[in-house]
Amino acid sequence: MSNYRRARVTGASYFFSVNLARRGGDLLVERIDDLRAAFLATMAERPFVCDAMVVLPDHIHAVWTLPKGDADFSTRWRLI
Repeated sequence: MSNYRRARVTGASYFFSVNLARRGGDLLVERIDDLRAAFLATMAERPFVCDAMVVLPDHIHAVWTLPKGDADFSTRWRLI
């Protein structure tokens, strides 16, 4: 298992690349309405600013800015 070192700075902006477990498919664009609904529900529960996001068939690139006093991006991704 990888041992990642992640910066946990409250209120910071973060860049993410998130891949599907099985690369090469088109699940993210095929189910974009479900992704959008999960994203909006997560933003309502745990607010943050999505500065930019690109959804490709099998991965996502995103830039988020978290609120002051909050560095919990991993829970947000888990909820999505």
